[in-house]
Amino acid sequence: MKLDGKSAIITGAASGIGKDIALVFAREGARVAIADLNKDAADAAAKEIGAGRALGVAMDVTDEKAVNDGVAAVVAAFGGVDILVSNAGIQIVHPIEEFTYAEWKKLLAIHVDGAFLTTRACLPHMYRAGRGSIIYMGSVHSKEASVLKAPYVTAKHGLIGLAKVVAKEGAAHGVRANVICPGFVRTPLVEKQIPEQAKALGISEEDVIKKIMLKETVDGVAEVAVFLAAFPSSALTGQSLVVSHGWFMQ
Repeated sequence: MKLDGKSAIITGAASGIGKDIALVFAREGARVAIADLNKDAADAAAKEIGAGRALGVAMDVTDEKAVNDGVAAVVAAFGGVDILVSNAGIQIVHPIEEFTYAEWKKLLAIHVDGAFLTTRACLPHMYRAGRGSIIYMGSVHSKEASVLKAPYVTAKHGLIGLAKVVAKEGAAHGVRANVICPGFVRTPLVEKQIPEQAKALGISEEDVIKKIMLKETVDGVAEVAVFLAAFPSSALTGQSLVVSHGWFMQ
């Protein structure tokens, strides 16, 4: 198994992409902490994986104390943390002129502040162990823009910058950092966007899926996360990898 003996924290892992990553990591031998704002859902996801292999952790990634306490609980339970997948996220869609400052700050706090706080909490444990892999969940919006998504696009671009700095600082300690940039995935978060975008754009929900989301569903994100987490050398670091079945290319 590719991740045998490893321990991982995955934020926003009670559902969607995060849960898929948790299930695949566990299949590959890792012990997994399901860190989520919804503790009941996190516990339910951990139960699916099995006792001793997974742990539900209550974590608001925008709360410094909650992040530090959650990481400490995982380290106490698993003896350390080898992998961090910073996946927690939300989406809010408006034209720029209609975005409130509170909405802007909320979205950036979850995506960017959350990535920073969880990274900072995990790095000392990784540095002491002399190894670690940090994976940020970006998006094709880490590479390009869409209408109605100013803070989301800003946040996802920001994760690439954070990963590059972590990669440089972590290199001397055996810690790598990379970004996965999925295309559209039919998660609960994306499902919620369909009627919102239909209303904002004045088109049908079917046209949102067909013309905006391109109908594709990415099915390999969790496998790419395993690939990055298990990569056998320090060579693959500071990179952002698009996973989109080829509809977005660089």
